[in-house]
Amino acid sequence: MQRRRTGKIAAVAALGMTAVLGGCGLVDGIGGSEDVTLRLVAADYGDSAANSSVKYWDTLVDEYEAEHPDVKIDVTVYSWNDVDRKVKEMVDAGHAPDLAQIGAYADYAAKGLLYKAGDLLSIRTQADFVHQLAGAGEVKDVQYGLPFASSTRLLFYNKTLFDKAGLTPPKTWNDLAADAEALKARGVTYPYALPLGPEEAQAETMQWLLSGGGGYTDRVGTYDIDSTENADTLTWLRDELVGKGLTGPVAPGKLDRADAFAAFADGDVGMLNGHPTLMKIATAKGVKVGMVPMPGVDGASDVAMGVADWMMAFRENGHAEQAGDFLDFVYSEKNVLAFSREYDLLPVTNSASEIMSTAKQDADLRPFLKELPLSELYPVGKTSWADVSAHIKQQMGQAVAPGGDPKAVLKRLQGTASAAQGTS
Repeated sequence: MQRRRTGKIAAVAALGMTAVLGGCGLVDGIGGSEDVTLRLVAADYGDSAANSSVKYWDTLVDEYEAEHPDVKIDVTVYSWNDVDRKVKEMVDAGHAPDLAQIGAYADYAAKGLLYKAGDLLSIRTQADFVHQLAGAGEVKDVQYGLPFASSTRLLFYNKTLFDKAGLTPPKTWNDLAADAEALKARGVTYPYALPLGPEEAQAETMQWLLSGGGGYTDRVGTYDIDSTENADTLTWLRDELVGKGLTGPVAPGKLDRADAFAAFADGDVGMLNGHPTLMKIATAKGVKVGMVPMPGVDGASDVAMGVADWMMAFRENGHAEQAGDFLDFVYSEKNVLAFSREYDLLPVTNSASEIMSTAKQDADLRPFLKELPLSELYPVGKTSWADVSAHIKQQMGQAVAPGGDPKAVLKRLQGTASAAQGTS
């Protein structure tokens, strides 16, 4: 955990937690004091102390507080391993922060704990969100989740390994399997790295399901995990990649994304699905990186996988006006660009996206930006998604293991999803 303490918070700490958490008795700026302290809990996107998100928030908050002396922003930054749990603990204890920038919002929205986007943001800010991301922030057609960061996935390949093997990047599944066979013959450790371990199996799975014409939900948003298309996709992975020894020495169900990324950066992986961070990691270690859209059955996939993280504002302390004004500042073009460029992520606003799509300094991100309008996100608007995602992480590796039964695994997951959603 890393905390940015404002002068206001330091001054009232001795008075006890109640004074801090209660916002000094204020509701939307009406109460016994003219000052308001907003507490923000945020995730750390940095990979070292040098680029910790603490520094990003320090710079942003200093600028905001200089222009708004009656509002103090107290920011606490946690790692991604801890931040969602920490916010849940605060909420369960009746001490919700004013703002939280974490991985999921729907459960809090369903319990009536969050402000609607329209209660917080200016019309200009709300209208500037990328359409797909704004839509993913809705529960029953009302936006509660504010997209904060986004990315899409592409198929990465090691150009050096491909050149040595005389290969061209794949456009279809069969191309991918053939390239993997050639890389295996040349002794590449992971011809195709398939990380279906507990860290992020839901992402790798979704990328493949979309490329096979399926996904986690159908066109009206109902869980459709055990569809024929999904079963066919996993069966192909089991038989044509895993079963033929093309996914490396670690079983997919035990291979985590971080380990797969590290192996790619070490030059031991021919192909894998990745996001912009991998490009930076691999390039820094001298790997020549190629990127293409995810192959599909008959050609490049029509749908890419998109991922978003979320900002939300809790109603508990009643600071809608101050929180909304601060969020308008957070989502200004300048600040969205600064965050996206610092962490190699895609901007969540149209204004910043337009700039990054043409600016020379953002050329490496353009392939990912191009995929964003074609992307599909996790069903994050469902309160059941967190539970379903956890089960996917636990079970998906079994589906593609030699001798595994994709249909049986998908049927179990569909049952879990239906029960969690209350539609069984």
